[in-house]
Amino acid sequence: METEEDEKMQILRSKATDLLLREEWRESIKVYSQFISLCHYHISNAPQIDTDRVSRLKKSMCLAYSNQAEARFRLRDFNQGLKDCDEALKIENAHFKTLLCKGKILINLDRYDLALQCFKIAVLDPQASVNCEMLNGFLEKCKKMESLSRTGGFDFSDWILSGFRGKLPELAEYIGPVEIKKSEISGRGLFATKNLDSGSLLLVTKAVAVERGILPQSDIDNSGQLVMWKNLVDKVVDSAGKCNRTYHVICKLSNGEEEESLEVPDIDLFRRDADESLFSNEKVDKGRLLNILDVNSLIEDMISTKVLGKSSNDYYGVGLWVLSSFINHCCYPNAKRFHIGDYVIVHVSRDVKAGEELTFGYFDVFSPLCNRKKMASSWGFDCNCKRCKFEEGICSKQEMKEMEIGIERGLDLGGVVYKLEECMRRWMVRGRAKGHLRASFWMAYSEVFGSEKLMRKWGRRIPAMETLVESIVDGVGSDARILKVFMEGIKRNGGSGGVVEMEKAMKLGRGVYGKVMKKQAMKSILELITQS
Repeated sequence: METEEDEKMQILRSKATDLLLREEWRESIKVYSQFISLCHYHISNAPQIDTDRVSRLKKSMCLAYSNQAEARFRLRDFNQGLKDCDEALKIENAHFKTLLCKGKILINLDRYDLALQCFKIAVLDPQASVNCEMLNGFLEKCKKMESLSRTGGFDFSDWILSGFRGKLPELAEYIGPVEIKKSEISGRGLFATKNLDSGSLLLVTKAVAVERGILPQSDIDNSGQLVMWKNLVDKVVDSAGKCNRTYHVICKLSNGEEEESLEVPDIDLFRRDADESLFSNEKVDKGRLLNILDVNSLIEDMISTKVLGKSSNDYYGVGLWVLSSFINHCCYPNAKRFHIGDYVIVHVSRDVKAGEELTFGYFDVFSPLCNRKKMASSWGFDCNCKRCKFEEGICSKQEMKEMEIGIERGLDLGGVVYKLEECMRRWMVRGRAKGHLRASFWMAYSEVFGSEKLMRKWGRRIPAMETLVESIVDGVGSDARILKVFMEGIKRNGGSGGVVEMEKAMKLGRGVYGKVMKKQAMKSILELITQS
């Protein structure tokens, strides 16, 4: 006979289910929690001989945990959702609905190996025949994503050839041949563990949180940006509060103080399959997170928005990508990044040797020393890299001052380039240092090589374009602007260029965009560059 308590539980269960079906996720979680608490109470107080009642209560509780996990999944509260799934599976270790939910959560946490195990068990259930297509889709996705996270074998060719339209490529977190070590530049840094060719993939890492929007250029430094910053802070605090692991890895980042005393974390700590016992349960310190965000948040620049296929100049995005935040600035960087969805993809922009520190240009390194110093100051640091030290000595020379004045006054830029080349010859500037100075005067070089008139006048008296390109790439890494000048040179010389020229263009392209596409897709990008 149904008791008053049984009737009360039935009402709660019906109410929770109704809320779930109406997609009122938070309210359904509250009611399911009440129902689960009542189940626990009645199970603990049931007479030992009433095994049927206990069995019914456990079955009801298993389904309640499973439905509560589904609601948490929809709210992206993945870690609590996992806990609910595990509670349900303690009661019924092959519960079909729970296995599906747990697998979906694990996919979102980039734990593809564990998700695959869930779906492999679920496919043995009789209910699997009704959900065969969906299950097979999950199984294939897990296999693909697990392979990508292990090998880094990403291929964006189809997306690129479609003009960056349609569904974004599926991405998995990947950590390549890198390690964290003490840096001579600042604090800790990311280092290559083996020799790498230009374009080699280093990282694919998902944002803890990202905030994007359309801001008028007039508002980019004012109220709109402040609102977006507040939203980002709220998202990061929310993510850290929901997951011990997230909070723990964020707290490994610098807050801008006492850099030299910070511990060097093992790279394995940032892998998705890291042991959960490494992440202690700490109360979230919002002030600490604010300081870390202030130092480590990353703005999506125009190159990344082009890769995203967004053409609006008013597009603005800011986020936190933990592992890439260990990459320091240098005025002759060897790494580049671009964004797809919530992921940042990092690759080397020139050949790198094992043990070499990986660096970004936090600002435009194709600028004279005085401009770079101002930009570094706005970032809150002084750059003392080898390029800056070298140029500090050179820039004191009278000829350098005269060339800078000449550019400001709009004098013949061909003459400026010729004079710089002659000065470097007299000053016996060699190797990478030449690339440094040529990058500092990039504006002059690009104007000369982009003008038929200036090339007719100065072309025989200055280095060939191929020499210039190789020198600057060695000095500051590949860049879309160098690639554009190179492709325009090929176009002026008769069209598509020979095999050797196109191979050089492809290598430059890999340095700019990474080895994440087939040749046909890279050729498509090169064609777009010549048309822009």
